[in-house]
Amino acid sequence: MIILSGKAVCSGINFGKVSLYTRDSFTVKRRHVEDIEAETMRYNKAKTEAIDELELLYYKATKEIGEAEAQIFSIHRMMLEDIDYNESVMNIITKQRLNAETAVLMTADSFSKMFSDMDDTYMQARASDVRDVSDRIIGILSGEERHEFTADGDNIIIFADDLAPSETLQMDKEKITAFVTEKGSATSHTAILARSLSIPAIIGIKSIVKEEYDGKFAAVDGYTGRVYIEPTEEIMKELSAKKNEKDEQRELLKELKDKPTVTVDGKKIKLYANIGTTADLGNVILNDAEGIGLFRSEFLYLESEDFPTEDMQFEAYKKIAEGMGEKPVIIRTLDIGADKKIDYFKLPEEENPALGMRAIRICLTRRDIFKTQLRAILRASAFGNIMIMLPMIVSLKEIQDAKAIINEAKAELDEAKIPYAKDLQVGIMIETPAAAIISDILAEESDFFSIGTNDLTQYLLAMDRQNEDVAEMMDTHHEAILRTIKMVIENAHKKGIWAGICGELGSDSELIPKFLKMGIDELSVTCGKVLEVRKIVRESYSKN
Repeated sequence: MIILSGKAVCSGINFGKVSLYTRDSFTVKRRHVEDIEAETMRYNKAKTEAIDELELLYYKATKEIGEAEAQIFSIHRMMLEDIDYNESVMNIITKQRLNAETAVLMTADSFSKMFSDMDDTYMQARASDVRDVSDRIIGILSGEERHEFTADGDNIIIFADDLAPSETLQMDKEKITAFVTEKGSATSHTAILARSLSIPAIIGIKSIVKEEYDGKFAAVDGYTGRVYIEPTEEIMKELSAKKNEKDEQRELLKELKDKPTVTVDGKKIKLYANIGTTADLGNVILNDAEGIGLFRSEFLYLESEDFPTEDMQFEAYKKIAEGMGEKPVIIRTLDIGADKKIDYFKLPEEENPALGMRAIRICLTRRDIFKTQLRAILRASAFGNIMIMLPMIVSLKEIQDAKAIINEAKAELDEAKIPYAKDLQVGIMIETPAAAIISDILAEESDFFSIGTNDLTQYLLAMDRQNEDVAEMMDTHHEAILRTIKMVIENAHKKGIWAGICGELGSDSELIPKFLKMGIDELSVTCGKVLEVRKIVRESYSKN
């Protein structure tokens, strides 16, 4: 028996035969060209063909795995139409007089490295997207036939270095029982597809694409991140029992749908979901969240080539509001900076970006961008139960300045006779020690508090949560964190407003009972954690 260990990105236990996935490889020969115009036309023709292919893949994905997962092909199309990407290709063709295949390959190397070097895991995952769209164009330019992967038999466990979205889509998903890859992340397409299919997936296992593994029986444990090649009878017995137990638990969780999130002693808790894009709306509804506690509006900016217009943002916010009906939708205003960088903002390089220009600081210094977003949110509020949440607040003045701009936006809409919710609530995120310490004062200008435990933890402990060297030292149950959260909840209640948690600690099974006894009113977690959290709340007490 061989035991391999990696990182689990989708839970579950399955068994099957290993099938190695190797992709088509195109040999790109570097050559100089004389007719630059002809080479440019050649590239543009290949790009148009690639865009047509992506359109077909989008519709195919929508039918097979849902609109949410299909959105990636829209993002790929945006990448192919990206000004910087195309300028890079054209500059290499025209200035270096190199063939289109080489120009695309060089651009792909440059852009994928840029994404890989970013701190944000979502942006790191875009490196494989750049590779995928670039390989598509190179394949078209080369004229070589591309082959589809065919699984031999049922219950197949895919072993691959990485999987691009187009590759996962063309696989026979009825035959696949697990994914195991060398690369990837929790936001990679391997993980996304695995979650949509509810099958285990493990990433980060080095050197797994080996001929000696091909065809062998294996067991994948998506809870521990382990893969057992030719497992012993004892391991099989242990994993089979664990699988049955987990499957039963999953079925029991489904019974909690439509049940109230209320403690044993009768306190009702608001249980909301955190989302990043409109494509996540289906998962919110599927997992029976009672609202959206955090809509990360920055993804509208991250996925756009330029500043998204007011109408573009309005349509996105409206879609979420209408989809949720009367249920609350809390939109966090633009939160970029630190590990979320966007080229077209042209932010200066900073020695310590986590403590620099980010979130509300950018919004208050670039008011035109901020007001555009606020107008879009206000307009969408006429179609549902929308609230505004301000991130990275450290002072009362920041809230007052932000609310002044909100009032300006309201006045403009009034003048134009554009409807919006007059009683729209404005709350803040408590994610800095400063905000926590003066939360009694901040509560005077806030309709609610949402405690962002991710940033609050790193600032309280003075440990960078992106730094792997200190990851093991970061004690998320540190007494300082718990005391701070308790203080914020108490200060909120003294001023008659509610307090919630929207960071990762909101789904911590050990801490939820403690938060309930502290008096927490709301928990906002990832969609897949909603029913698990509901179960914990329904088994806990809100009083000692």
